[in-house]
Amino acid sequence: MTTRRTLVVGNWKMHGSRARNAELLAAILAAAPGAAELAVCAPFPYLADAAAALSGSALALGAQDCSAHAEGAYTGEVSAAMLAEIGCRYVIVGHSERRAQHGESDGLVAQKAQAALAHGLTPIVCVGETLLQREHGQTGAVVGRQLAAVIGQLGERIGAIVLAYEPVWAIGTGRTASPQQAQEVHALLRAQLQAAMGTAAAQVRILYGGSVKPDNAATLFAQPDIDGGLIGGASLKAADFVAIARAAT
Repeated sequence: MTTRRTLVVGNWKMHGSRARNAELLAAILAAAPGAAELAVCAPFPYLADAAAALSGSALALGAQDCSAHAEGAYTGEVSAAMLAEIGCRYVIVGHSERRAQHGESDGLVAQKAQAALAHGLTPIVCVGETLLQREHGQTGAVVGRQLAAVIGQLGERIGAIVLAYEPVWAIGTGRTASPQQAQEVHALLRAQLQAAMGTAAAQVRILYGGSVKPDNAATLFAQPDIDGGLIGGASLKAADFVAIARAAT
């Protein structure tokens, strides 16, 4: 039986200040929240501060996006190499907010994942359906298409990613997929990975993201194909983030 280490990642989105971030990270570190692997994905301006605060700790640093390009005339973009140099281990790519608000295509997301891997970062590749797509029975087709683009781009390196299923209708809405709904989609994603890479698919971690809170984390994480969470609002409160991390263990 394959044992995948649980991963809990905080996505701060466009929140924070230097003082609030320092307080939040200090509180998380002081709590020593169990055996799950933990990471926080901070806004670009705060990555250097966060890297310094987390130096020598087990709490990993991540970014919320990266460019598909290595360098060049791309004003406002941040490359994977820059993120790696500053101390990031993870980078989120394809978050539904990037897909919806910035028009990111499946192909672009796949290119960003490739860029991350090329510079030693682990991409957290997000997939998920809207409420309308779920109501029309399109969940499997949508997440399958999104993952297929990444598999096609990465080939045999697909096993190096972390995958995150985030139903768009559950992000920041207070609505959460039931553990059964989430597990059903995670199992579909695992089967798609297995078709592409064989038994090694059992090693890929698949996170759930969408209004995860201390009171629902344990039942979500207990599902056989849910290997942790991509946490939004609850990651901005140390007590909540720590409680979720403990639920993961």
